[in-house]
Amino acid sequence: MTLTILKTSAELQSWRNEQKSNQIHFVPTMGGLHLGHGQLIAAAKKSEDKSPPIVLVSIFINPLQFNNEEDYEKYPRNLLDDCNVAEKSGADAVWAPSFNDVFPGGEEAHFKINAPEKLQKSLCGAKRKGHFNGVATVIVRLLNLVKPSILFLGEKDWQQYIIIRQLIQDFNLPIKLKGISTFRDKNGLAFSSRNKHLNQVERVSAEALPKILEEAARIYKKKKLLNIKEIKSSLERKSLQVEYVEAVDKTSLNPIINSKSIFLLAAAVKCGKTRLIDHTFLMMRAPIVAIDGPAGAGKSTVTQAFAKSLGLIYLDTGAMYRAVTWLLQSRNIDLKNEKEIEKVLETVDLELKLDKSGMQTIIINKQDITDFIRSPKVTESVSIVAAHGCVRKKLTNQQKKFGKSGGLVAEGRDIGTAVFPDAELKIFLTASTQERARRRSLDLKKKGFTVPSLIELEKQIKTRDELDSNRDIAPLRKSNDAKEVITDGMNIDEVVETLIELFRIEIPQEVWSSN
Repeated sequence: MTLTILKTSAELQSWRNEQKSNQIHFVPTMGGLHLGHGQLIAAAKKSEDKSPPIVLVSIFINPLQFNNEEDYEKYPRNLLDDCNVAEKSGADAVWAPSFNDVFPGGEEAHFKINAPEKLQKSLCGAKRKGHFNGVATVIVRLLNLVKPSILFLGEKDWQQYIIIRQLIQDFNLPIKLKGISTFRDKNGLAFSSRNKHLNQVERVSAEALPKILEEAARIYKKKKLLNIKEIKSSLERKSLQVEYVEAVDKTSLNPIINSKSIFLLAAAVKCGKTRLIDHTFLMMRAPIVAIDGPAGAGKSTVTQAFAKSLGLIYLDTGAMYRAVTWLLQSRNIDLKNEKEIEKVLETVDLELKLDKSGMQTIIINKQDITDFIRSPKVTESVSIVAAHGCVRKKLTNQQKKFGKSGGLVAEGRDIGTAVFPDAELKIFLTASTQERARRRSLDLKKKGFTVPSLIELEKQIKTRDELDSNRDIAPLRKSNDAKEVITDGMNIDEVVETLIELFRIEIPQEVWSSN
């Protein structure tokens, strides 16, 4: 592969027009490329599409984000070395414009972007006034010139990542953002262009930074205890001058003491004359995704594929209610007689088993009933059974036990509201009545059942929606913090991709990766 080197905006636009693919993956850098940049570029080159994307790397040392002009002047500049790293890592082109090319007429001739004050009050923003305004200003300029399909950023500077993410959302830019985990050397030190300034003694001290943060994360997960004062002392004992150690919400960046969800522990230190930043995420358990929605919205099919793609455990809570319904029907129990149902539940042994492919087997009282619980007879009655308090109590308790360690995606009717109200991501997956009836018809036909007319199926779906939404105990409702996904006109792959994008917004890649 021959690397294309572009020097001006005009050359960029000419090159951009020559590309047959619209899949331009963009990696903005300030140069001084190292192995971390190389792995970021390699990640941008990967694609699930048949044709590989075009990867463009920019090298632009932005003076607007430097608080000290001397630091700007000393910043490493070696275009040849940078191009070698970019080419070896899979980049198709490098764009290295001048300041006047990005800001014709000088910075005074252009609008400047002010990053939200709320996102700058903590971490690096508190000490480096105006830094993130400079970052926001230049990233808007670069994105408008490059017009990429996907922007790739490392998660190492988490504050910068969050600010750019909100910038893309607030300006409604037609660009996807993908965060990539922090890349580290064999001793755990995050790759940085500043690492080259460390001597051998300082490097040993620097390597203590990630180790101390990770030890704090382990202690928190085990003891639910976070001692910022002790973390600072540990860093100082390793000859690191602490600028800050802070625990903040991973999205708002507001200070936080502890949380039932994932939050950020970040630090900035000086090792000799070299400033280093690093972070880790603290959590009591692995992340949970709660997917709710009405019958026939495609939750089971989509959730299985979504869970498999991310290496999460799939928990089909609807199958649990179907299993109990099947058992009651097989014993000719009156489905409205709660006392009789409660007696049956006392001896129920319900198991959910997953095979290596992620398929779920439903076993009740040692009998595999996976193929029986999707029958029209069970479907017609499951809402009646699920409305009983004794049934919901037993199955909800069992579901919560499944989720104690996290690392799962659960689907049902009340997952985000009743079962896992502290889930890191809540989805309300739905579709029109007509679309759900069409899907139900295809599903019944595929499984060999008698298929009613679409009008009859729509009537059944509306009746079940009414029952699920109006029951006294744990009714079907969209949680206030749930993301609604309407799946009309979308195939399974498109829905799964949408869910993965929502997952990546809430869950940093380094917290949970399928790789």
